[in-house]
Amino acid sequence: MGTVDTLSKPTFSIVLVNYKTLDLTRICLDLLHAHARKQNIPVWVVDNDSADDSVAYLRSLNWIKLIERQSPGKEPGHIAHGKALDMALDSIDTDYVFLMHTDTFVFDADVFAMMMDHCNKNPNVAAVGCTEQLDRGLPRTVWRFTSRFVKHHARRLKQSLGLRSRAPKPYRETYLKSFCTLWNCRLMKQRGLHFQIDDRVPGYELQDRVIELGHEVVFVSPGKIFKYLDHVQAGTVSAAGGYAQNHRRSKMYQDILKRFRAANTSMS
Repeated sequence: MGTVDTLSKPTFSIVLVNYKTLDLTRICLDLLHAHARKQNIPVWVVDNDSADDSVAYLRSLNWIKLIERQSPGKEPGHIAHGKALDMALDSIDTDYVFLMHTDTFVFDADVFAMMMDHCNKNPNVAAVGCTEQLDRGLPRTVWRFTSRFVKHHARRLKQSLGLRSRAPKPYRETYLKSFCTLWNCRLMKQRGLHFQIDDRVPGYELQDRVIELGHEVVFVSPGKIFKYLDHVQAGTVSAAGGYAQNHRRSKMYQDILKRFRAANTSMS
């Protein structure tokens, strides 16, 4: 077997944003560590002014590239996240970047090769990712789509009849979710684009613009991407205390932590 050339320039970097998610961040990075070191993949972590124990933990890791962002004051969470991503974008020198959340747990590192393959085959691809944050399975997916479709058109009908109604929400997800998304940052820099462009979720306006410019976006199905990883939906919000303790997402977050702690105990 040949040896890994540690001096070769990597094709992509990995970027995470940490904000008060010590337990999640630790699990996420532990799972990435071996593959990143073996393949010489730069892992950038931007701490978003956490001011807690997670900062000391990140400073203790000599294999990551840490950026400590100082928040200018109170700002919406998604805006702070987008600005943190742009700080990392300015620093990385690889052609591609994987955006990940600290509540994304990669069990099979082949996910990176699978997604990169789309870009290797077609240099016009600007992004590869998934529009769903979890794999609901076929029955739940069909039910969710159908119920949202009916609600969307019911609201439109009410509005057309002059009746009071909430604004119809899109019944189909169209934007890539950044829990694990591959972006062509070389193309982004050539076009003068960033992750935080407007006041929407980071990457949404970016996706619209690259499509308008004639570039392609590849959508990976939940059934495929979740064969390689797990994602705690809204886990970062739960970890930062954004939900009440009895909220179902807080309970999901606590269940995940218990499961990983139990696994680590059995292995020790």
